[in-house]
Amino acid sequence: MQLTIDHETVYRYDDTVSHSTQYLRLTPANSGHQRVVSWQLELPVAASESTDAYGNILHVLTLDTPHSEIRLKARGVVETCDDWLDQPEVLPAPVFLRETALTEPDDAIRALAAAHADAVAANPEAGLTALMQAIADAMPYTQDITHAGTTAAQALALGAGVCQDHSHVFIAACRCLGLPARYVSGYLLSDRDTHVASHAWAEAYDGEQWLGFDISNRQRPDRHHLKLAVGLDYSDASPVRGVRRGGGSEAMQAHAKVSEADQ
Repeated sequence: MQLTIDHETVYRYDDTVSHSTQYLRLTPANSGHQRVVSWQLELPVAASESTDAYGNILHVLTLDTPHSEIRLKARGVVETCDDWLDQPEVLPAPVFLRETALTEPDDAIRALAAAHADAVAANPEAGLTALMQAIADAMPYTQDITHAGTTAAQALALGAGVCQDHSHVFIAACRCLGLPARYVSGYLLSDRDTHVASHAWAEAYDGEQWLGFDISNRQRPDRHHLKLAVGLDYSDASPVRGVRRGGGSEAMQAHAKVSEADQ
């Protein structure tokens, strides 16, 4: 199917910002799952393009004149399919065994992983699917209860969270089991209002291939999912992250509309 994406992120500050840098992972790459038909970024000034350490397309936007608002837009059409064919990897899978501040396990996460250890060892795909279901049961999707800095351990203790939290808990549990796991940011076409558009899920390496798990929706990613970036956690794969000097308090609004393209 063909997905049309219309994404806008707006930062507003209550005082003037003297300098800011935005790191944008807002451009999808071609792969065995998706083909970019058209894509463009609309930015205040030209940004430099490169590839980051994880193989993601990265744009760095620097504003060195005073400003109180930043408006970032991404638009395009991408053709997707249900298959997630293996692609050449930039990094070896064991790199994704590394713990991070957002995915450091506590006793509760270790216990969750241990409860699924035998099933994962016997059949990784089936065992990880059961782990996905257990996390979704333990943490009903709930907006506005966590934030970008909430850790996996904190979210599991709260018993609620959003796709970022579900993914972090899943990743932390997989690493406890000795399985490399990574965070995926992207977009989702959904008919539900609770978690549509900008989305996150996780991938785990079973020793032969990367398997995707959309914990929030209790499903394996399919043609409704469009991948933007991967990383050890949210901080590596977030579509938009920035640093600034000045500005006082910050208000950020992000909206992404995902629809099926007319063909």
